[in-house]
Amino acid sequence: MNEIFTSLRRSPYQTFASLSVLFFTLLLSGLLFISLTFLYGVLNYVESRPRVIVYFDTSSSQDQIFKVKDLIEASGKSEKVTYISQQKAYDIYLEFTKDDPLLSEMTSPEILPPSLEVDAKDPLFLSEIAQLVASEEGVDEVQFQKDVVNNLLSLTNNVRKFTMIFFSYLAFMSIIVLSTTLSFKIALKKEEIGIMKLLGATDMYIRKPFILESVFLGILATALSNVFLITLLIFLNSTLGNFFADISKLDIKILNFNFTVFPFSVTFASVMLTVTAFFSLIITLISSFIATNRYLK
Repeated sequence: MNEIFTSLRRSPYQTFASLSVLFFTLLLSGLLFISLTFLYGVLNYVESRPRVIVYFDTSSSQDQIFKVKDLIEASGKSEKVTYISQQKAYDIYLEFTKDDPLLSEMTSPEILPPSLEVDAKDPLFLSEIAQLVASEEGVDEVQFQKDVVNNLLSLTNNVRKFTMIFFSYLAFMSIIVLSTTLSFKIALKKEEIGIMKLLGATDMYIRKPFILESVFLGILATALSNVFLITLLIFLNSTLGNFFADISKLDIKILNFNFTVFPFSVTFASVMLTVTAFFSLIITLISSFIATNRYLK
């Protein structure tokens, strides 16, 4: 450890450049991770809501309604189909208008249409389900949040593509800068490395101090960037908590592991720390091997 500190002090400008590049790389990576997981959390939340609502004529029989219900279930594109009778629709209406007795008195179960609420297995199936039942006997209207779903899918796909491209760019630029700064240090020890090779030192033995130095800078940059990111999460928790007052939590699934994206928790911060630490380790190891490989041939 003393050797690492000594080496870093001998080249403060190169150390600062390497640390700064790593810090901003991990900071931007963390911000993209937060944005992407939050968007997926919102999309999963929207997908869990009743998505397609099939309204029937008030004169429709229960047999007609259940025939449509069976048709939707047989398509294999629905997760759940819920029948809402006229009486149940009236009870829901009373709950929503309990603060206004006049509205309650003006309505009766007979004038409210029965309906089916359909949860699709995939947002892409919404339009297909709507087209499937639109012409069925007794169906009066089919509603679903087409614009919301399409916009969320489009936004999420665009963010995912942008994230992959930007991650690759950040990693490439970081590797270039780190390997260049390390090369300057290694060049100063070119003769020393030559002597070590003549004495029989292995490539890994020669690489080790440079790798340890890079990994140390990666650990330091990871810690600094995550302090900033966790502070941001604490701030966003209260801000978004007021904005999304009706949403209790947002969940996503990664590698068969479900965890809560919002409200932000220790688990989420731990996952973010793991992701940035892994990203940092990959960058520092690749940079070290590229920089040292030139002088070990």
